[in-house]
Formats: sequence, structure tokens, C-alpha cells
Amino acid sequence: MKKIVLNIMLVIMSIGLFACGSKSSANVETKTENLESKRIKVVTTIYPECDWVNNIISGKEDKFDVSILMTSGVDLHNFKPSAKDILDIGTADLFIYVGGESDKWVDDAVRTASNKNLKTINLMEVLKDKVKVEEEIEGMEEEEHHHEEGEEHAEGEEEIEYDEHVWLSLNNAITICNEIEKNIVELDAQNASIYYSNLEKYLSVLRLLDEGYKSVVNSASRKVVLFGDRFPFRYMVDDYGIKYFAAFKGCSAETEASFETIKFLADKLGEEKLPYVLKIERSDDKIARAIIDNSTNKDAQVETMYSIQAVSNDDINAGETYYTYMQKNLEVLKKVLN
Repeated sequence: MKKIVLNIMLVIMSIGLFACGSKSSANVETKTENLESKRIKVVTTIYPECDWVNNIISGKEDKFDVSILMTSGVDLHNFKPSAKDILDIGTADLFIYVGGESDKWVDDAVRTASNKNLKTINLMEVLKDKVKVEEEIEGMEEEEHHHEEGEEHAEGEEEIEYDEHVWLSLNNAITICNEIEKNIVELDAQNASIYYSNLEKYLSVLRLLDEGYKSVVNSASRKVVLFGDRFPFRYMVDDYGIKYFAAFKGCSAETEASFETIKFLADKLGEEKLPYVLKIERSDDKIARAIIDNSTNKDAQVETMYSIQAVSNDDINAGETYYTYMQKNLEVLKKVLN
């Protein structure tokens, strides 16, 4: 494991990993309007997409204006685009978005775009059959479905909901980065060799990190985690064969767990002899603490994993990247699985 981490650090030092803010370093206000118009404009919805772009265009940042819509700490499921967001998308050269239930607003934004040559990348379309249906497992709180006014479904028909958290799989990230690089090359073929080289170096970092996850899980004394929270990590646990229990599905809008859900998870905590209950960032530990208090394992502790969907400008300015968050998640798994 130490050798894997050392290899990752050597690759990182050789290429650098670039953080992404609401505007990339390429967006310098002192540029003239003429030069500004020549930049390739890339708009992304969530932080991982923006970070991937900036790693691929490394060394050519001055040719791009890269922005991210969600930087206020609001997660994917609660985001509502402003008029300015719609305008930014409409004047972009490339727009990257997740493409799930939370992105229903995207269709209108793309349809009304002033740039009729706008290129788009829908992550879930890129991944195709790798996209998973939202899973409801034993013990999860049942979600109350509130349909929009005028929305109707045939009697007995159940709407399929797909898990949107595709970026939490390193394997998915590799597939998506290849697609991003292809689109960037189509927009700036002159520097294709640079973008390809950056892509290969960055993918080597992600592959080494993937090996780190495999090493940790393969050597772990247990292969089960318990979340007193939403569970957006299904792609991750499926990649490495980790079993899970959770209070809510990943895309659930519920925030209160019933006594039955807490009791079920509390019993599992004791049965599995788990030393930790997990939660996601920006979530309180109320449910996790209730699970511990109602279990036979009162010494269990609460740990946090990162869904990377509600990243703020403060986090970005502090130097957080997709890689650093996924590395933190690896360290948490190493701790809770042993």
C-alpha cells in the first residue's frame, strides 16, 4: 500500500493536479474583449467535471474559460439554475452535466442556447450500461414520492430512477475523462498532443488510486459499511465488492429516519461488530448518533466520507480536488474496514 501511495505522489508531482473554481485561472478580467471572445468556453455543473477539464487542458489554460455552476455548497439534487447560468450555458462551446433526474432543467437550457454549435457531454449517456438503477435495500427508509403538479403516471407504473453519483467510481471517471479529452481536441485540434499527454498522465494517477482502493479492500478484515445518512457511494462499493447498509438511497430527499430504520441499522451495527457509522459531508450526525445510542456497540464512532457534489468555493480555494477527496475517502475506508 505504501508503494502505491508513493507512486501516486510521484505522478502528481510530475504533472500537477489543478483545482477548479467558479472561474478557472484562464478567466483573467484584464484580458481584452477581443481575446476573451477567442477563448474556448466550457461550462460544467459539478466540481468533478470542472476538475477533470482543468487537468486535461493543463498548460493551455489561457485558451479556455472554464466555469462551474455549483459552488455555493448546494448539492446536485437541490440546484436551481439562475438566468445567468442559463445564459452561460447558451454561449458556451462545451457544456458538461450529469444527466440524471436532477438535470431535467438542462434540456430547455440546451434547446434555447444561442450557440447552435454547442457541444454537450451527458455523463450518464457516456457511461451507458454502466449506469445503475437506484437501489433500495433492506432497512432503508421508504421515500415519500411527491409528484409535480400535472405529472401523471399510469396506474401500477413505477418510474425508474437512476443513481446519478457516477463520478464516485474511479473507473467511471476514467471513461468520462476520455470523452472530455475527445471533445476538447475537437474544439482545439492544434494542441491535440498536449491534451492527450495530459489525459494519459492524469489517468495514470486515477489508476494508481484505484489500485490503492483494491489493496485496502482486499486486505481488510471486514467488507461492510453502515451509513446513518443518504448513500451516494453505490458505484464505489460495487467496484470493490463492499457490502453496505444505509438509512436512505443516494438520491433520497428524506432527512428524518423512522424508529424502525434506526433500530434496523442499530441491530446491524451490533451484529456486524462495526466500529464506525458513516455520514456524508455537510450532513449532521444526528441519525448516526441515534443508531449508535440504540445499538449494543455504544463505543462506535462517526466518520465522514465525501460525495463531492456540494463543493464550495472555499473548499476549492483551500486546494481540494477530485483526487484529494477520493484519497480522503480511501483513507476513511482503510480505517473503517479494519
